[in-house]
Amino acid sequence: MIIKDIWYYGGIICNKIYKNRIKKDIEEIKRKNGIKEKAEIKWNKVSPSKINYYKELIDYFFKNEEIRFRALIIDKSKLQHNKFNQTHDDWYYKMYYQLLLNLVEPKQENYIYLDIKDTKSAKKVEGLKKYLSFKLMDYEFEVIKNIQSINSQESVIMQLADLLIGAIGYKNREIYKEKNSSIAKKELMMYIIQKSGYSLTKSTFLSEKKFNLFCIDLKAGDAIE
Repeated sequence: MIIKDIWYYGGIICNKIYKNRIKKDIEEIKRKNGIKEKAEIKWNKVSPSKINYYKELIDYFFKNEEIRFRALIIDKSKLQHNKFNQTHDDWYYKMYYQLLLNLVEPKQENYIYLDIKDTKSAKKVEGLKKYLSFKLMDYEFEVIKNIQSINSQESVIMQLADLLIGAIGYKNREIYKEKNSSIAKKELMMYIIQKSGYSLTKSTFLSEKKFNLFCIDLKAGDAIE
């Protein structure tokens, strides 16, 4: 079985005045399901014994009008960095710009939190802030007030995004087709497909605000601006 080389990333946006309310709501869901308050929500932790808990989290996301999600999906095997004279970091910034384009509120102050990945994150984050602000003509940094990397353990909202992103990766990389794939993860993946009304493998309309997916289909000769 060959797992597809798919790049996928996503994020959740909400007004900061609702952040603490969302945190308390998720803590209540944990209490109801016998989950420790500090237990991190992660796609890798989805199991048969916790399937109802994770489904309740998905229900909460789709019922809560104050949070919305966007994800970007691209087949990395078709990338041609050399042809278009770009480094992997150049591509990284372009992808984040495409991801955030439909999440950033242009008439409000935006604070962006990224899941910290490695020791080079600080340099990449600073480059991303400059690139995104330039593309948005936000030269005084009035729209993009701050971008920083944090540990996902610090944010249940980021953890909720991880759950949705995990299902998208599971579907697009076709891991669910493997002989020993997780039945619980497949069930949760199908539950998200049912709740969203989308296959997770195709772009939604750009106007879709709650659960927006952008699949970039690179053909020979294509570049990403």
